[in-house]
Amino acid sequence: MKMVYHQATYDEPLIRDIKSRHTYKLPEVNDPEIISAIPADLVRENLNLPEAAEFDVVRHFTRLSQMNYGVDLGMYPLGSCTMKYNPKYADKIAAMPAFTEIHPLQNNKTVQGALKVMYDLQEYLKKISDMDAVTLQPLAGAHGEYTGILIIRKYFEVRNELSVRREIIIPDSAHGTNPASAAMGGFDVVEIPSNANGTVDIEALRATVSGKTAAFMITNPNTLGIFEDQIGEIADILHSSGALLYYDGANFNAIMGITSPGLMGFDIVHFNLHKTFATPHGGGGPGSGPVGVRKHLADFLPVPMVGFNGTEYYFDYSLKNSIGKVASYYGAFITALRAWSYIRYHGKAGLREATERSVLHANYLSKRLSSRYEVPYKKLKKHEVVISSENTGRRALDLAKALIDEGIHAPTVYFPLIVHEAMMIEPTETVSKMDLDRFADALLQAAELEPEKLKEMPKNLAVGRLDEVKAARDLRVCWQQS
Repeated sequence: MKMVYHQATYDEPLIRDIKSRHTYKLPEVNDPEIISAIPADLVRENLNLPEAAEFDVVRHFTRLSQMNYGVDLGMYPLGSCTMKYNPKYADKIAAMPAFTEIHPLQNNKTVQGALKVMYDLQEYLKKISDMDAVTLQPLAGAHGEYTGILIIRKYFEVRNELSVRREIIIPDSAHGTNPASAAMGGFDVVEIPSNANGTVDIEALRATVSGKTAAFMITNPNTLGIFEDQIGEIADILHSSGALLYYDGANFNAIMGITSPGLMGFDIVHFNLHKTFATPHGGGGPGSGPVGVRKHLADFLPVPMVGFNGTEYYFDYSLKNSIGKVASYYGAFITALRAWSYIRYHGKAGLREATERSVLHANYLSKRLSSRYEVPYKKLKKHEVVISSENTGRRALDLAKALIDEGIHAPTVYFPLIVHEAMMIEPTETVSKMDLDRFADALLQAAELEPEKLKEMPKNLAVGRLDEVKAARDLRVCWQQS
């Protein structure tokens, strides 16, 4: 279905440049004792804050939102990002005063409901992943990944092997956070190539693994959307050398309810609640990247864990080899609550169906787009498909701009690096066939446009083609007064 699109355009000022009036009211303080208690250097007659009424603030941010794009507007096919629709029942539960108006330092007896949610989510994630213990403390997927690296580090430190096991191996199709987390943890990063099928080169792995190896980090399926069908052998290679196998949970949406990291032989896994379990992506708020481990690593998890003694839920600080806290208090509770809601709503059968639909959608797009674009490596995909526009003579970046002009969010481009002019597409399960066809039609039609015409796009947005090189090199990430 063809949809006419033109993004809203406003010449919107900065919020501090909107001058109206205050509509908030504060209680007057006339108590001399209170007034005298305020240090003199903190007393001010004026504050350098925007003078904007509530109605102007709401209108300002609403107009900005109309010049933006989000999952409530349409398909968001960023590969390896799993940009699912965020269900409104989870919003409603997360907004309940029973959860929003509690404090992390309250007595455990007064927050048994919240602790039960946390305990239940730990148990759900253990069952889904076939791990033996789970912490909810990390505040993002990358934070969970770094937590996993710290666990690996502490494990070998306790075994008096850390001085020797200094290497972490990653495949050339790995997410960028894998080498970053490993390096931040003090390890040397060793990259191995993919084979002709787009999966791990087993012989290269076997030749690289040694007594220096601490771990191998991999996601399965990988960033090409291809399942690593030799994962059992990979696990044996690592474990026979005394090393650990780490599962990057970015692509968990392709296996949930069908198989698990535990069944594949992984020792550690981090989850991305914003991906697999449909909690909001970023937006300035906290994320959540729980970490699961097998029994031999459970003692190294951050504290506290949430325990249950049969009658009461409590915080457990008893792990003697814990890496300590990785976040204040107990993690992003409201985000965890949304994931708990998602799992409760779907149940075992619903989680499996989500995976089956996401795999079906990716393969449907792969089949449709293969008529014009190259689909490298194995043809059977899981949750996402990577195509190359190199055979069309059009740049992936220009094709992405053409999609934006149609009101369709572009997929990830130029990743993974092993595919030239790559476009990594992950539709997720929360799209209709109409959405999929609209996306495929737009991308097929864009490939027939002249390259010079593509370079003129986008035209239907609030802004045209930006200088992305300058944006990357001349970083200005905060407002500065002129």
